[in-house]
Amino acid sequence: MNKNDLIGAVAGSAGLSKADATKAVDSVLESITGALRGGGDVRLVGFGTFSVARRAQTRGRNPRTGEAITIPASNHAKFKAGKALKEALN
Repeated sequence: MNKNDLIGAVAGSAGLSKADATKAVDSVLESITGALRGGGDVRLVGFGTFSVARRAQTRGRNPRTGEAITIPASNHAKFKAGKALKEALN
C-alpha cells in the first residue's frame, strides 16, 4: 500500500472526500514528523510507538577504493509495534 492507496482507504472507511482524506493523512504524518523532530515519542496505543534513535559515528570502508572513511553520527526514526498490532498479524 502506498500513500494514495492509504488516502483511498481512509476516504472510504471514514466517508470523506479524497481531498479531505488527503488533508487528514498529510496532517497526521506532519504531526508525527514534528514530534520526532522535537525529540519526542509518538505513542499510538494498540498500534505502536514512533521514536528517534541516535546512531553513533562509525568507521567504514569505501567499497570501490577500500579507503577507510568516517560515517557521521545521525538520527533515525524507529517504530516498535504495539501488542494489538502484533496480535492482529499473527
